[in-house]
Amino acid sequence: MIVSLAAIILGIALLLWSAELFVVGAGDTARHLGLHPLLIGIIVVGFGTSAPEMLVSALAALEGNPGIALGNAYGSNIANIALILGMTALLKPIPFEKTILRRQLPILTIITLIAAAQIWNGWLSRAEGFLLLFIFAAILIWLSFSAGRENNNANRSPAMTSLKKSFIKLIIGLLLLVLASRVVVWSSVRFAKILGVSDIIIGLTILAVGTSLPELASSLMAMRKGENDLALGNILGSNLFNTLAVVGIAAVLHPLDVEKSLLNRDLLLVFLLTLSLFIIGFGFRGRVGRINRIEGGVLLLVYFGYISWLVKTAISG
Repeated sequence: MIVSLAAIILGIALLLWSAELFVVGAGDTARHLGLHPLLIGIIVVGFGTSAPEMLVSALAALEGNPGIALGNAYGSNIANIALILGMTALLKPIPFEKTILRRQLPILTIITLIAAAQIWNGWLSRAEGFLLLFIFAAILIWLSFSAGRENNNANRSPAMTSLKKSFIKLIIGLLLLVLASRVVVWSSVRFAKILGVSDIIIGLTILAVGTSLPELASSLMAMRKGENDLALGNILGSNLFNTLAVVGIAAVLHPLDVEKSLLNRDLLLVFLLTLSLFIIGFGFRGRVGRINRIEGGVLLLVYFGYISWLVKTAISG
């Protein structure tokens, strides 16, 4: 028990330190390359922090566990919006940029609808998996070109360190971020089992939050550093990656049977949460708004309500 508790404490400390290193490196790398921090957040954070989800879903698909493969991806999307944005906004309101409302959020909404249409018949084929991966590649290319055009006229503060040092910070920070999250999850599971907590509760609570720890830590640190675009890009990139790449790779490896509850409950909640960001972002009188502390609190209540519902359903079932 003492070893597990010590690992949790050390893991959280490493998580916070690596998150700061990553955010500083990502912000400076973006300035050196003339890229928008939002794009860095979408590409770098999306790939890096969603790598564990991709591995879990791929292995689950190969082993014939479609519920884990798809639930892992969509459950992470719910945690990213409701838990991470909610907690981040509770500590410090998150402002929106017009480009997020005009480009990234519409893309996420359309992608969610495409995902719902694909699994409507209770089956996700290999061809549909390839389609998701094609859409993912096309979106990344489009975002890269559009962000590059916008940044030609953008005035941004200079980077604090050289490109080489900034990139090293980014990579080391990202690797340590993922490693630290794994340490926290592993030690938390061991600690919970020592206390006699069931596997179902561990999976729905500790592991659900644990797979989102890299996104949570980097978002909180980005807001503290004033990198608002990176904080939002973190979430948008992770959800984009989960819906298209994680699910796409899983379906390509092995066609998936889909339970109705995944569509009626989990994916529906992903869509409603994404839609809520539009309402929050546009604010009142047509002005671009922000996620304030009250709205962050509501998002957190939604997440804990969702987790409570899952636990109650699992116990009664």
